[in-house]
Order: sequence, then C-alpha cells, then structure tokens
Amino acid sequence: MRFTFIDAAKAEFPIQRLCQVLEVSQSGYFAWRSRPACQRQRDDLVLLAHVRSAFRKSNGTYGSPRMTRELQDQGLPIGRRRTARLMRANGLKARQKRRFKRTTDSHHAFPIAPNLLEQDFSATRPNQKWNADILYVWTGEGWLYLAVVLDLFARRVVGWAVSDRLHKELALEALRKALAIRSPGEGLTHHADRGSQYCSIEYQAELRKHGIQISMSGKGNCYDNSMVETFFKALKSELVWRTVFQTRAEAKEGDRPLHRRLLQPRPAPLDARLCQSGLVRKAGRIATKPLSTKPKQVQRTTRPLPRPTSSARAETSLPGGGPSHSA
Repeated sequence: MRFTFIDAAKAEFPIQRLCQVLEVSQSGYFAWRSRPACQRQRDDLVLLAHVRSAFRKSNGTYGSPRMTRELQDQGLPIGRRRTARLMRANGLKARQKRRFKRTTDSHHAFPIAPNLLEQDFSATRPNQKWNADILYVWTGEGWLYLAVVLDLFARRVVGWAVSDRLHKELALEALRKALAIRSPGEGLTHHADRGSQYCSIEYQAELRKHGIQISMSGKGNCYDNSMVETFFKALKSELVWRTVFQTRAEAKEGDRPLHRRLLQPRPAPLDARLCQSGLVRKAGRIATKPLSTKPKQVQRTTRPLPRPTSSARAETSLPGGGPSHSA
C-alpha cells in the first residue's frame, strides 16, 4: 500500500521525500516498480477491459450487481465484490435519474377483468404469465408510444410495437407479435393495467381467441404491474433519459433505437436452460424457486453459479502505474 501511494503521489512530491515520510527505501520502491504482476493482477486487467466495455455499452448505467450478471453471462469468472472493486478503483459509477409520469387512462366504459396474479409474478415455465404495458417517449416531433409484452419467466420481451398514436392497434400489434413468436398453449395468463387499449373489445377478443386468461391490475395500484414498470424504469434510465431523439424515426431506427438492447430478446437457449434446470438466477446466485416481489417467495438456500473454464483475454492498463504489491 505504501509503494502504491508513492506511485500515485510522485507527480506532486519527490520520491525521495515520500520514501522518507513513509519509512521505505527508494531501492525497494524501484524494485517494486520493476517486479512483474502476479496472476491475479493479470486477471484483473482482463476483467477490467470487459468491465469498461460493458459499462460503455450500458451508457454508464450499470452498477456492480448488473455488471456482475453481464460478465457472468459472457462466461467470465467474476464475483460481485471483485466487480465492485474494479469499478470503484477506476471511477466507474452508475448514475441514473428518476422521473414519474402518469400514463394510464382508466376512465372508460370497457369491461374490467379481475386481478388473477395478485402480485404473484413467479413463473415455473415460459408462456405461463405475460405482462403488458405502454411507455411514452418524447421526441422532437412529439410523443412516441412503445407497447411491450413481457414473459415473466425469464423477464424477456416477447412482443413490442411503436407508434405515434396511442390507440388499441398499438397494443394489438405487440400482442400479435408475441403470439406469432411464442405460439403459447393452454395455461397462459395475460396481465395488464386498466388502460383503454387493454380493456378494448378487440384486444380482449384476441386474448380469448387464443384461450388466454385475462388479468388486470387494481385501480390506482402500480405494484400490480411492477414487473413491466421495472423494465420501463431500466429502459428510461439507460436510454430514454440519456438520449435526445430529434425525430420519431430516429428513436425507432437510428444509431441507438429503443429496441437495440433492452427490447432485443435474450438468446434463445435462456428459456430452455432455465426450464430444464428448474432454477432461476438472482444476483449472481441460483435460487431453487422463481423470483417474486412477495416476501418469502424465494427460497434462501442458494448455491454458487458454475465457474467457466476459460475467459477472454484483452489488453488494458490499470491506473496508477505499477503492481499493487504492498511493502
């Protein structure tokens, strides 16, 4: 630690004076500078390159928990504390804004379905529970509306649509995409808020035609739709609030379209892998029960994720100069 401090402060103070104050020899300091890095430091250099790349792709919004999951999905052997240490040492701090806008119009005469989920968002297989909602995105030409359908098993977007008009056809397009991609069987529950788009006769008829059970949130209760609201929060904080879209076309098809990362489905093997193992991942661990916002829904007994046998190699450098051997 003393040699590390000397290396960081040598631009402001003479090395001789620093060594005298810290009671170390100059020869020891220079020997430390020329000493080769240990294996862990070399591994840190490789991991740091991946951390910086993922942090840049997330537009500076990933903290250590999500960064850890991202690197583990890439097959890298890294834990939460090591990720946090590398991010802290290199000044990689996630910054997210918070905003709120009421968007649901529940003042209509359409029929309201009962709440079948009752805030139980756990799912044991794909196509068991779907969650749908609409997001407002501001552009230089006015509002752009984004409708999504989320599979609660893997928190995966299975259908989405965008339009410059907020009408039932927008929600129907997202639903029909999800039905075409997934072709769900019996036992699927579709949950949404009480917005006029989801309560419309055409939308509910489409659900009943495919044998899908209809569930709707309670009036004024945002927690009944919290899974898709959480997805929208991530989308807004990582992209929408950080980007100025001049036109609606730019938001849909530009260099950073809305669907490029968060709306793009995860790799196909994800659902199969989770379904075959019967396990759900949480914060770098594997839990033996699906995740839920309700208390006591997730079993506390967990086991570590399997460590991959190989990792990618990249070249970068740690700030501060030489190795971090202590005196």
